[in-house]
Amino acid sequence: MCGVVGLFQGCPAVSFCPARLRPARTDRAQDPDPDAGTSAPAPAPGAGDGGAAGEEPYRSPFRTWYERASVRQAPRRLVTAADGGVATFFPPALVPLASHRLVRDLGPAAYEQVLVQHLYRYLDFTAKLEYLVVNRTALGIAHGSVDLGLPREMRLDALKIYCDEAYHTLMTVDLLEQVTDRTRIAPRLPEEPYFLRRLAAIQESTAPELRPLVELLFVIVSETLITGSLSAIPRDQELLPQIRDTIQDHASDEGRHHAYFALFARHLWGALDTRTRRWAALRLPGLIHTFLDPDLDSMREELLGYGMPKDSVEQVLAEVFTSAGVQAYARSSAETTVRHFAALGVLEDPEAREAFDRQGLLPPAGPARTSSAPAPGPEDPVTRRAP
Repeated sequence: MCGVVGLFQGCPAVSFCPARLRPARTDRAQDPDPDAGTSAPAPAPGAGDGGAAGEEPYRSPFRTWYERASVRQAPRRLVTAADGGVATFFPPALVPLASHRLVRDLGPAAYEQVLVQHLYRYLDFTAKLEYLVVNRTALGIAHGSVDLGLPREMRLDALKIYCDEAYHTLMTVDLLEQVTDRTRIAPRLPEEPYFLRRLAAIQESTAPELRPLVELLFVIVSETLITGSLSAIPRDQELLPQIRDTIQDHASDEGRHHAYFALFARHLWGALDTRTRRWAALRLPGLIHTFLDPDLDSMREELLGYGMPKDSVEQVLAEVFTSAGVQAYARSSAETTVRHFAALGVLEDPEAREAFDRQGLLPPAGPARTSSAPAPGPEDPVTRRAP
């Protein structure tokens, strides 16, 4: 997963960033990992006939896991009082609220808090996604309770994901605690991230027998979404080094996860009957937005906590998170995920395609075309929001 995307932040050039279009990089030396890949999968085995996954050999994305995984070789990142000097706690260009003049007018102390709180929100989002959602699916795959007739090696690889995600949780919570001690700024966090409340609401409105499928689809979405942020953040030389290195450690594992869940999607889709596939296809756009849409409630409470008048808070949120801007960012971030599902035949159903289009997830020229649009100008809503 990429927790960054779910917080509606990231490089405003995400849809045409060259780094985003290259194969994932997987270690701090930026050497390409032969195991990772993000190419669109071939059509699902059995697609259109309800059959299970076919006999194509499984090529594991984890062949170098024991040598490259962060849990196997990354050191603990320690924040000390002497570190950082003038370093920032999160790149301002990637913090939506930091772009608004009313937030900057709060003064330097409050502005620093906005950056620190955004780091807290990112770390909390990442940890809870990993251990409350993704690891439940990984364990189900490894244990066999997610019974899709997967190859034995694919089930073993799910345990490697389980280890990765547990370590990602540990290192993000550890970093959050260290930054809290270093800054003496208390986290302003909701009891649970907004995406968990949205996911729970979708599951509660779903027939009990289909709720596990909702979570499987959500995990595929969260693990295959791509943004420029996870690679952009570690390149920011003004960022506190321990934050930069922690996020790079996380990013180094995510190419493998993306490749794995793109393959897993093929097996899942091939195991569904035609009626269930159609049901799932109609819900995918909502699950994508569940992960990507901004947590306005959390940011509203944060701004009110700085003493900003309620009317000004609503003005900031309305101007930073315009509906057009939110939709454009979701479309860019979900482009590869949509392409994976399009390769499985999801968009061949007219009603499903209309659902994706209605929720702004299809570009005007088609679902699988890589954007080649020029960089947005200074008045482009994506740039102005610096999502």
